Amino acid sequence: MRKGKAMKIKRLTNSIITHRSLRIIFWATIFSVLLSGSLMAKTAKEIDASVDVAIERFYKQVKGASEFVKASKGMLVMPNVIKGAFIIGGEYGEGALRIGGESVDYYNTISGSIGFQIGGEAKDIILLFMTDEVLKQFRASKGWEAGVDGNVALITIGAGERADTTTSKDPIVGFVFDAKGLMADISLKGAKFTKLDKKK
Repeated sequence: MRKGKAMKIKRLTNSIITHRSLRIIFWATIFSVLLSGSLMAKTAKEIDASVDVAIERFYKQVKGASEFVKASKGMLVMPNVIKGAFIIGGEYGEGALRIGGESVDYYNTISGSIGFQIGGEAKDIILLFMTDEVLKQFRASKGWEAGVDGNVALITIGAGERADTTTSKDPIVGFVFDAKGLMADISLKGAKFTKLDKKK
């Protein structure tokens, strides 16, 4: 009797695991289709337009942002990075690397995690490369990963406070914000940035 019960429990456990696996695969497929059908179809012109809007938001929401940008050697702007809903918590976005105010390359960012989440959200990510060396390394990389190929010092100042270039000596500085302002308790570790073949 005990053996029979054990067999039933094992079958039930395997059934639950299989069901969960199928649900994860299903939502992963849906998420991939949505990304390939909409987000990945952006042209260089469309990306530049979104980047311009994100930079404008950046200057309005973060005091001292313009000083940081002027001191940097290059600025990667990833506007409207979308976080998937439900089971797949992956993120995707497309943006541009600007040097001297001009877009020189285009990139996408991808990060993924699996977990039960409800609803999606959009945010802007800006990385400022403060030295020629780190900028060169980023541009030479075929797939640059935050926390592996370079550490990003995230600025998370409070409302009304000013971001100060004199107190930050990190070679790569990051800002993550949404419509409400800078986002706290967030990490870019594991986010991967890959150069896209986009032409103006």
